[in-house]
Amino acid sequence: MNIDALDARIVRFFTDTPRGSVLEASRVLGVARATIQSRLDRMTVAGVISSWVPRPDPAKFGFPVVAFCSLTINQDLGHDAVAEALAAIPELIEVHTVSGSSDLMARIAARSNPDLQRVLDAMIATRTVLRASSVIVLNTHFQGRTLNLLEAAAVMQPE
Repeated sequence: MNIDALDARIVRFFTDTPRGSVLEASRVLGVARATIQSRLDRMTVAGVISSWVPRPDPAKFGFPVVAFCSLTINQDLGHDAVAEALAAIPELIEVHTVSGSSDLMARIAARSNPDLQRVLDAMIATRTVLRASSVIVLNTHFQGRTLNLLEAAAVMQPE
């Protein structure tokens, strides 16, 4: 989908003002309300905007430890079956099939380092994961920077 500067401005508005209204966006951006709504609808249908839900911060409700974990899986089961088994573990925030020396990469939230060990043990206990290697996040400098990509794509398109 072609994204232009107005699309990027609309997404930026709702990213910066998640509870803002279409009418408010219209006033702030100086664009007709119908234009804002039709562009939002178009980007939602195309999948550019994939969600309108809050993003809770696990640290704020008791899960301050974040780790990334490389997983080697039982190849006989396949990635989808392994991912399905791992989905039963609520502390797994993300699981991705990756290239390289491991099969999957997971992002985990845990209550403490011992709780992280419990989560790692739970993954191995599924019998779908053969080996897990984790690193604990010490500090997050930034994340979720997809808006920057959207704005870069908009610059590449004529308005």
